[in-house]
Amino acid sequence: MTALRERLAQEIIDAGRFLYERGWSPATSSNYSTRLSADQALLTVSGRHKGRLGPDDVLATDLAGNSLEPGKKPSAETLLHTQLYGWKAAIGAVLHTHSVNATVLSRLCLGDSLVFADYELQKAFSGIASHETQVQVPIFDNDQDIARLAARVQPWLDAHPDCVGYLIRGHGLYTWGPSMGDALRQVEAFEFLFECELKVRALQRS
Repeated sequence: MTALRERLAQEIIDAGRFLYERGWSPATSSNYSTRLSADQALLTVSGRHKGRLGPDDVLATDLAGNSLEPGKKPSAETLLHTQLYGWKAAIGAVLHTHSVNATVLSRLCLGDSLVFADYELQKAFSGIASHETQVQVPIFDNDQDIARLAARVQPWLDAHPDCVGYLIRGHGLYTWGPSMGDALRQVEAFEFLFECELKVRALQRS
């Protein structure tokens, strides 16, 4: 194992523990990745408990989502990770989580996007410098055909180069950043905003 791969694998392991402990990646749900090279990614192996990941629970794939390590099966959603690495060379890590707040809010929103406005914490997202801006988060209907889902995601990404994350309805969040630390920061920011939105909606109905 090269020093780079070892370091990136440890970043994934640490991220899994962090996200699991906060209830954002229960059991074997979720998947995480880092960019290994210009044309390879390091991803979590399918079906592994994210709070108990070890060095053998990651594998290298090409950007078409093919495993480069015989005997290891990549996540079914690998294409949604590699799609992002192909979209922007600056992306160095991608996190997909399954929190309660993300799942419930994506089901409550009947439209095709969620908009955050006037929250100070929006500034935690890359490229956002003021609460006065709006952060639009697209919501895609869940689909077990990941290639078909990726084909729906790509036009949005192409049309919105400043996109910082998206939701899959009833499923969870995808977000990313130049490094694992950046991606984790954005997960935390999203989770704060998801909880705020749910509380506001509950108060408006009471």
